Amino acid sequence: VQLVESGGGLVQPGGSLRLSCAASGFAFSSYAMSWYRQALGQERELVASITSVGGSTDYADSVKGRFTISRDNAKTTVYLQMNSLKPEDTAVYYCNARRRVVDFWGQGTQVTVSS
Repeated sequence: VQLVESGGGLVQPGGSLRLSCAASGFAFSSYAMSWYRQALGQERELVASITSVGGSTDYADSVKGRFTISRDNAKTTVYLQMNSLKPEDTAVYYCNARRRVVDFWGQGTQVTVSS
């Protein structure tokens, strides 16, 4: 099983980034997918999630209206489009796959929002 995040980097406040998470080794379309983030010295928090069937989405209040999660089951990839980025969005962003009690995590990608 692999979850490989990419797309992180340094961006100025107000800018945009698109994170990708390429999945392999499991039945991607059967898993709910999520993005979490962990800022330095803080606990990991859920940012956005998308269901396996129907593609229903949910967002943390702090990112609603700015971030969009999507998935492409044919490419076994989940995305996080991040717009209007703020310094408080700075964190390591992790991809998560979940089905019942099974949980997979990626290695994370750093997002830094700074001028």
